[in-house]
Amino acid sequence: MQPDLSTALERLTGAVVREAKAIGGQHGVGHYRAALADGRMVFVKAAGAGGAAAAAPALAAEANGLRWLAEAAAVPVPEVLGCADGLLAISWIAQEKAGRRSAEAFGRDLARMHAAGPGRLGAPWPGFIAGLPLGNADGGTWPPWYARERLLPFARLARDAGQLRAADVRLVETVADRLAELAGPAEPPSRIHGDCWSGNVLWSGGRGWLIDPAAHGGHRETDLAMLALFGAPSLNRVLAAYQEATPLADGWQARVPLHQLHPLLVHVCLFGAAYREAMLGAARAALSG
Repeated sequence: MQPDLSTALERLTGAVVREAKAIGGQHGVGHYRAALADGRMVFVKAAGAGGAAAAAPALAAEANGLRWLAEAAAVPVPEVLGCADGLLAISWIAQEKAGRRSAEAFGRDLARMHAAGPGRLGAPWPGFIAGLPLGNADGGTWPPWYARERLLPFARLARDAGQLRAADVRLVETVADRLAELAGPAEPPSRIHGDCWSGNVLWSGGRGWLIDPAAHGGHRETDLAMLALFGAPSLNRVLAAYQEATPLADGWQARVPLHQLHPLLVHVCLFGAAYREAMLGAARAALSG
């Protein structure tokens, strides 16, 4: 870690940095593992040189999301130690392999987190997902909200960047137009992680921990569909424990592609046409489900 970053981290946490090591990064933000003189181990995200102004809103959204998820006292999340000026410091989570009991505990914890509903869709802060702005405005029921805040903005962003064709966007618009009939029974907003793919679940102390949220009030099936998108460990046990705690509405399996459509659109925006066919497949499956 550069001397100026160490100084900023000391100012943020109130403790001297004993040692720090760069451990990668993404979306223009560097990642570091730091040991503080008071014994705390810290995971740090720091904007690249000259990028603090651009990265600060996304880091602030992450900090807000972690604190908000922590309020549910359900799924454990890292403690936010400080966030300011393009720097985010959270507690370090020592990882272990997922096991049967930890997967089941995670399913029950996730059900309790979702049940701690926010009473509204979206969130009271500007949202971000993987560095991209994410609409968090409230208003209306979930089907039109999902179309307005999640599907259509990213489909049009990808089209404008040349990653989707006009016909591709029309297919997404067809899904958006039919959401009222595709979405299943109405449910109150749930407190969801919003980017709950397997890489954002850490296993530690016999439980699943959530990191890197795009947290907001949304549909609980979204988090479960995200866990399935890239293959979370012991997913069947997670889902079985979730179902025991809070049963899902009939037909939820058929709606998985509908909830995967948004993250696949995000991947098209971030990584290009490599995800186009998967996104189109999800849109077609959502319409046929």
